[in-house]
Amino acid sequence: MFTHADGRLLVFARAPVPGQVKTRLMAKLDGQACAQLQRWFIGRALKTATHADLCSVDLWCAPDCGHPFFGESARRFGVKLQVQQGHDLGARMYQALAVTLAHAEFGLIVGCDCPALNSAYLAKACEILASGVPIVLGPAEDGGYVLIGMCRTPLIGTRMAAAELFKDIAWGTPSVLDQTRARLHQLGWRWRELAPLWDVDRPGDLNRLASEELGAPIPPATPATRLRPTDNKAQP
Repeated sequence: MFTHADGRLLVFARAPVPGQVKTRLMAKLDGQACAQLQRWFIGRALKTATHADLCSVDLWCAPDCGHPFFGESARRFGVKLQVQQGHDLGARMYQALAVTLAHAEFGLIVGCDCPALNSAYLAKACEILASGVPIVLGPAEDGGYVLIGMCRTPLIGTRMAAAELFKDIAWGTPSVLDQTRARLHQLGWRWRELAPLWDVDRPGDLNRLASEELGAPIPPATPATRLRPTDNKAQP
C-alpha cells in the first residue's frame, strides 16, 4: 500500500507546569515532582519515537507551544511543534489527525506516559497502517489506549464520520477502549489491536514505574509543599 515513511508519528504532551500536569499523581507527589516526571515522560517518548526511525515525528503541545521545555525538546530531537486544539482530548486528537492526514498517508498518536512503549511496538503499528488497515489501537491495561492510528482513507470524504470516532467518549475512565470499539463497530470500520501496555495515570502506577528501574525521577511525596491541582481532566 505505502511505507512507514509516508506517515507521521504524533506525540501528545502537556506542558510540564507544576500543578497543571499529572494531577492525579498528586496524592503521592507534589506539583514540582509531577512536572519533573512529565519532563522525563516527554523526553523518553520522543527518544523512543525518533530512534525508531520509522517516519517524521511531531510534538503536539498543550496548551500551546510556548513552554521553554517544548522548544528545547524540538531542538534536541529534531521534531516539529504543533498546538493541540479542541475542547477535550477527543477533539484534540481528531484535529491533529485531520491536519496530519491532509498531507500524510497515516497518522499515529501516542501519549507520553507509557514507559513500556518501544520501537518494536511503534513499528508494528506502522506496519498495520501501511498495509491498509484503517485504524490501529494500542490498548492500555487500565481500559484506555496508549496509541491510536488512522489511515487517510477513512478521513477523506467522511470527515464527520471520523469525528464521530472521538465524540462523546468518557475520556480518563476505564471505559474508553470499550466505547471506542463500539464506535468503530457502529461506523463499520476495520481495525487491529496491539498487545495491551501499562501507563502511568494514577498513584498506584508509580510503584510499578519504580520497580521497572527505568530511571524515572520519583522523589518522596512532600504534602506540605504540594500544589493544588487545576482542573485538567483526561490529560494527554
